[in-house]
Amino acid sequence: MLPENTMNLYLIGYRCTGKTTVGRSLVERLGWPMVDTDRVIVDAAGMSIDRMVAACGWPFFRQRESEVLSRVAAGDRQVVATGGGIVLDERNRETMKTTGKVVWLTASETCIRTRMLADAATDDNRPALTGRGLLAEIETVLAERTPLYESIADLAIATDRVRIEAICDRIVEELGIEDGGRKRADG
Repeated sequence: MLPENTMNLYLIGYRCTGKTTVGRSLVERLGWPMVDTDRVIVDAAGMSIDRMVAACGWPFFRQRESEVLSRVAAGDRQVVATGGGIVLDERNRETMKTTGKVVWLTASETCIRTRMLADAATDDNRPALTGRGLLAEIETVLAERTPLYESIADLAIATDRVRIEAICDRIVEELGIEDGGRKRADG
């Protein structure tokens, strides 16, 4: 079992791999609060990530992201859905590794593209990262970030064709997290 003190559960991965969706389901199961780092940044700035990046640049956004993670990491027993690029900063990777368990959610490039195209919030919340076509961008950015995700993941789970409940079951079981006595809907 994980220690009872200073343990957060960080969900990392590329855009549209299910961090927010899985996070919400884990919150129901564990009874822990959820923090979505991108949502905290957007709410504090009063503007979308796309507008923030256009007005202030990626370095500005990445600094806000690190500040939010530092504040969140001081908490305990939280489900934290992170932005896909949070792993780019070594300090962020170290913060997550030392203050909790890290679950890397993955999906195929095709699945990510399909999910992004189906998500109405993509334009405001997911600004272009490379200026290339969507599939080429996904492939390029994944090639850059995959080693970073791998380097800190305590558990990696492909989310392509897996039920959310099954993903949550695996996280809770493999990381030894007590689920607060909540029963699954199917059990």
